[in-house]
Amino acid sequence: MLLLCALLPAACAKSEPEAVLRETVAAMQQAVESRDIVALMRPVAEDFVGSGGLDRDGLQRLARLQFLRHASIGVHLGPLNVELFGDRARVRFTVVLTGGAGGLLPETGQLYDVDTGWRLDGDRWRLVSAVWQAKL
Repeated sequence: MLLLCALLPAACAKSEPEAVLRETVAAMQQAVESRDIVALMRPVAEDFVGSGGLDRDGLQRLARLQFLRHASIGVHLGPLNVELFGDRARVRFTVVLTGGAGGLLPETGQLYDVDTGWRLDGDRWRLVSAVWQAKL
């Protein structure tokens, strides 16, 4: 398989829009772990809608609450399933969120299935929807 990828790099490489989406999700993961609300909210669209009718401001408040509640936050993403539809995309994944006082082990943790919707705005992907469901 590695030889095949070496011989056919275009076939084995991710498309540029998919790669940018993956980088954006990774940047959001890093923003949560570093507790950077500005970086976390940067790709979130003004018309964002989340689970339970949560809007963009509600998402920001939820993130701030978690940042206040936990001195350290871990975000452990499963594989991303990226589907592209022109200037729209869907990214699905599982995530384990952990939180605690900053000790060696987290004090809380939860596994979620996450289904997100994205819109291309110029050259940047914007998160327009997210639905998450606890699995444990």
